Amino acid sequence: MAVPDLAVHRPGPLPGWVYLVGAGPGDPELFTLRGARLVAGADVIVYDNLVAPPILDLAPVEAERIYVGKKAADHSLPQDEINQLLLELARRNKRVVRLKGGDPFIFGRGGEEMELLVEAGIHVEVVPGVTAAAGVSAYAGIPLTHREHAQSVVFATGFLKEGKVDLDWPMLARPHQTVVIYMGISRLADICAQLVAHGLPPTTPAGVIERGTTHAQRVVVADLATLAQRVLDEGVRPPSLTVVGSVVGLYPRLAWFEPQEQPKASPLPHAGCAVVHGKGGE
Repeated sequence: MAVPDLAVHRPGPLPGWVYLVGAGPGDPELFTLRGARLVAGADVIVYDNLVAPPILDLAPVEAERIYVGKKAADHSLPQDEINQLLLELARRNKRVVRLKGGDPFIFGRGGEEMELLVEAGIHVEVVPGVTAAAGVSAYAGIPLTHREHAQSVVFATGFLKEGKVDLDWPMLARPHQTVVIYMGISRLADICAQLVAHGLPPTTPAGVIERGTTHAQRVVVADLATLAQRVLDEGVRPPSLTVVGSVVGLYPRLAWFEPQEQPKASPLPHAGCAVVHGKGGE
């Protein structure tokens, strides 16, 4: 795919720089023009789980591709080692593109990577991506805000650094808002129970979108009292995103995206839980 040449744009990737680039939630057509231009000029692509193969195909044939993706309880490279890898590549004067599913700064650990690089004197550019909450919910036909349903939206992660689910439950259980939970499917029963225990009605609409924005997208909708069992019965797996709030009740009325069978030329991104699980990625 040729990258359009806009009348005004910044230079391509520079030697010794690291570019933290959001690859979006799965559909390669949601990738940004800036991201595509950087990938097309990179010496090295350090990429996560869930980065669509057509995005990687934008890189030069001679570019080095290094997979550092994370799945639940299965990290191909620990985060500290990823940080050091980026630093070493930049010090070797490489044009480094760090591709992350979703958006680098929304549950994508982009801030952690950038901190180390900036402290070491490395130039860094951040290219936002379509985060899972925005992209996946839109492809499911679930608006995150709606004047009659939700005046605010909250993003939360179901997987904390210590592996615990210790969130601000009173804040998440407030009325008239939408809650989007990344990386929460393995703890879904606990999450639903905590939201009910802190004030949300058990009948609150809730849904899980599996592999959102891809041809394998699947949507399971229920309420807080029954969602965890429905997801279990349906065999839903990561990457999946959880949405809670009355806006979920607009599904399937606003559903527009029709997933299709997997095209032979466009394989799915790596299976697993990364930036979007909705990670991080996001």
